[in-house]
Amino acid sequence: VVGFALQYRIGQLYMISKHSHEQSDRGEGVEVVQNEPFEDPNHGNGQLTEKRVYLNSKLPSWARAVVPKIFYVTEKAWNYYPYTITEYTCSFLPKFSIHIETKYEDNKGSNDSIFDKEAKDLEREVCFIDIASDEIPERYYKESEDPKYFKSQKTGRGQLKEGWRETHQPIMCSYKLVTVKFEVWGLQTRVEQFVHKVVRDILLIGHRQAFAWVDEWYDMTMDEVREFERATQEATNKKIGVFPPAISISNISMPSSTRSAPSSAPSTPLSTDAPEFLTVPKDRPRKKSAPETLTLPDPSK
Repeated sequence: VVGFALQYRIGQLYMISKHSHEQSDRGEGVEVVQNEPFEDPNHGNGQLTEKRVYLNSKLPSWARAVVPKIFYVTEKAWNYYPYTITEYTCSFLPKFSIHIETKYEDNKGSNDSIFDKEAKDLEREVCFIDIASDEIPERYYKESEDPKYFKSQKTGRGQLKEGWRETHQPIMCSYKLVTVKFEVWGLQTRVEQFVHKVVRDILLIGHRQAFAWVDEWYDMTMDEVREFERATQEATNKKIGVFPPAISISNISMPSSTRSAPSSAPSTPLSTDAPEFLTVPKDRPRKKSAPETLTLPDPSK
């Protein structure tokens, strides 16, 4: 199981880097601002990554009508595998945020109480994601990345037929607790529903790719995938027109006394207060969903 957990982590890092590079183009995509070790008193050694996601053209028309022509969302991630925290904020929308907690376990999604503190939250919606059977947006579909048809040459994994989660052992599951907050009167429900759908699609597409690209990353060590990550991030920054030295990646652990991560993700500082027309009552409820469950098979283990 330990070996498979390491495989999953390497595959995830490889997929994120390659996917970000493929989805980036001049002026749009994912800029890596920093990527360095981070130590937390509760979670131990981890990795802090900060990115800027430029995605104006990917927004629906109703959203483009109310946002600046050029803007970005800040992504901050604290990776203490098998536990991670990710936050998304937007500087010109102080009332908008996405908070994602992730835990990984070697099961098929059977742990209903993995996020104990949310157990009594009546607003939570549980959604299971099946990388083989669930539909993805047509524009992202590639037969070579379809787990129903893909067969790994190196591992023999695939093709994933109906009921594969019940027959493959061991199996890895990614549980995600997603909280979306957009406290703007008249747009809250629409924006939050849209964001939950986007998050689900990204998780589904990314894990399909991690599975379908297994022959590319299967023989990599952690050091090798970190070097691939560094080189790909530099190429991606150049692709979208960002000066390469913006990336900071280090393999030197930082002492806890000088760099201490929060026990939960802090909010990204905002430079300005919300305009009056964005002000709403502070007790506006949040829409929550998850845990999202994602599974990757490993019949060879």
